[in-house]
Amino acid sequence: MDSRNFLIVGGSSGIGLEIVNELKSQRDEIYVGSRTSDKLVGLERVHHLKLDVKEPPEHLEGLPDVLHGVVYCPGTIRLKPFQRLTRDDFLEDLQINFLGAVHVIQACLPNLKKSPTGASILLFSTVAVTTGMPFHASIAGAKGAVEGLARSLAAELAPRIRVNAIAPSLTDTPLAVNLLSSEEKRQAAAERHPMKRIGSARDIARLAVFLISDDAGWITGQVFHADGGMSALRTFK
Repeated sequence: MDSRNFLIVGGSSGIGLEIVNELKSQRDEIYVGSRTSDKLVGLERVHHLKLDVKEPPEHLEGLPDVLHGVVYCPGTIRLKPFQRLTRDDFLEDLQINFLGAVHVIQACLPNLKKSPTGASILLFSTVAVTTGMPFHASIAGAKGAVEGLARSLAAELAPRIRVNAIAPSLTDTPLAVNLLSSEEKRQAAAERHPMKRIGSARDIARLAVFLISDDAGWITGQVFHADGGMSALRTFK
């Protein structure tokens, strides 16, 4: 199989870094757009591009002419009572989760369109869009916009470029460190899920790698709920 070129935005930690590691094992060329690169040092076939998603890139220096896929991983977890959320809270969540994705996709679209076999875009939502949860108003609103963007672009860019999203529940990553800072918190979080555990970065990364692969070539416009059953199941004892 010929080597493919992928851009993973937010690929220096958490789920994004796990996606990088999965792709690296397949001998793909991986371009990571992030503010930091400490965890990427020495990784073969991994190229770091300095990127702050709060700053719209007119173009991304260092990308190959042809891209086979873009994965946009940056996210936020801002849990506050609605009355305590400020305008700046809403704007920052929208900037990082939604507008950052918009700007990256716009910058990469010419490269994606040059892929002779088609290309793929993968975005990230949250279980809180489908399942109403207290204190999630800001992040659920921003991620709801991401889901709308994924479906709209899937229609607009078909059949050459596929667009999907993953909506995880709580996952054991640096982003969730404050929610999993004690064994009691971890156990309580696990018990809220029908699968009785929290997600791992690998759980999500393996689904992500499938969705940007040729094996998922007939899948587009979908939001996949990798959430331990949180959005669909109620277990009773």
